[in-house]
Amino acid sequence: MAVEIKARDVAELRKGTGAGMMECKKALQETNGDFEAAVDLLRKKGAAKAEKRAGRSAREGIIGSYLHFNGQVGVMVELNCETDFVARTDDFQALAREIALHIASANPMAVAAEDLPAEFLARERKIVEEQVAESGKPEAVREKIVEGKMRKVATEHALLEQPFVKDDKKSVGALIRDVSAKVGENIVVARFVRFEIGETA
Repeated sequence: MAVEIKARDVAELRKGTGAGMMECKKALQETNGDFEAAVDLLRKKGAAKAEKRAGRSAREGIIGSYLHFNGQVGVMVELNCETDFVARTDDFQALAREIALHIASANPMAVAAEDLPAEFLARERKIVEEQVAESGKPEAVREKIVEGKMRKVATEHALLEQPFVKDDKKSVGALIRDVSAKVGENIVVARFVRFEIGETA
């Protein structure tokens, strides 16, 4: 018997993955409503779709920047694409500005989840494991809860996973994929630096 797919589940999956509503509904149908399996399925499909582009070299681009109106926070971000032609387009330059503004506001620690410092992740995992142990949940489900909470940590601290500050229904990664689809080139955030008055290195 087919599982009924609720609109709120589709919306939640879309928020978490940045995929389209129909893609999310289809993924939930294919996985019988299993949210985690649907996330994995969408990631695989998205990875397959982006694979052709991702393999292409992105060595052109620009340095986008943002300076907060009070002069207390500033950001520089290197955004790469494949050709100088795309680097000069309004869409690409606007994307660089939007990402710089987002970094100023959301203060990510790294570009991608896999770039988060190992010592930070180890410390967070220890805290999460202690919290889950104290919660009294059955041991069989504890590891699943820990993994779920660690995914949330990545969402909060990795730039590509963070909800975009101007539209929290999509991630920064999804925003980049949208522009990549529009311009037809691979787009990569190479690195960024964020300065805030009073912060020490």
